[in-house]
Amino acid sequence: MSGRNSLLDRRALFTTGAAAALLAATGASAGEPPRRGGRLRLALSGATREDTWVHGDGLFMQVARQGLIFDTLTEVTGNGILKGELATGWQTSDGARQWQFDFRPDVRFHDGSPLTARDVVASLQSLLPQTEISAQGALHVQITLPQANPGLPLLLSEPRYVIRPAHAPEAGIGTGLYRLRRFSAGRQVLAERVESHYKDGTAGWFDTVELVSIPAREVRAQALSERLVDAADLPARPRYRERGDVTLQTDSAGGVSALSGDLRQPPNPGRQAPMDNLRAPERWWFG
Repeated sequence: MSGRNSLLDRRALFTTGAAAALLAATGASAGEPPRRGGRLRLALSGATREDTWVHGDGLFMQVARQGLIFDTLTEVTGNGILKGELATGWQTSDGARQWQFDFRPDVRFHDGSPLTARDVVASLQSLLPQTEISAQGALHVQITLPQANPGLPLLLSEPRYVIRPAHAPEAGIGTGLYRLRRFSAGRQVLAERVESHYKDGTAGWFDTVELVSIPAREVRAQALSERLVDAADLPARPRYRERGDVTLQTDSAGGVSALSGDLRQPPNPGRQAPMDNLRAPERWWFG
């Protein structure tokens, strides 16, 4: 990332200590590299029958959007480092009021259409009020904010800023690692790994991912106990503290993600949001 104000760029790049910058963004321990295959089954809360690919902000749809179907311009790794996802770089000027983002070439949506600046403009316009957003060629976008914001690249990593195709913004068509195969609002999402993706070799280890909506926390816990699912979000004090085959992870909001002993993770899973910062389908694998 470059720009006339390098200090602001560095502030935008890092979300934790500078020492974390030297750590790998993803990856497993040396003794157990990720393995491809299998179906990940997640029991999640927060779904409703009114959910769509545009509306509905419960955990179920957040994971479906950001962990499966769509990408954002930037991504926060488990180490807390901000890096480009669809964006290859960004620079700022005018005291962090004007920004330019550059995008990966040859990225395609699941329907085969190429990602262009037009899709990014259409996706962000309604989410950034009073902001001028314009395409600067096929793979560049300029964003002019009403006031300076050094944290814009970090903001654009949040799940509501997923990039959608301009020609089908309300469809479940994204550029993510998984292509939608079945969607039942408030009940189920089934997605399969795309054949080729820019994250190949670094993320996306499951062949298929199934999200199941289970509103009752006791039933989610039972489904995990009976091995009907591989992971679930549970209340802050679930009844699994004595079980050696279940790993518990507390996020910054006080919730708990419970993982079966068959699942493996990178060394530093994200803790700012449940399910490895909503990206469990991308980052986890079966051991």
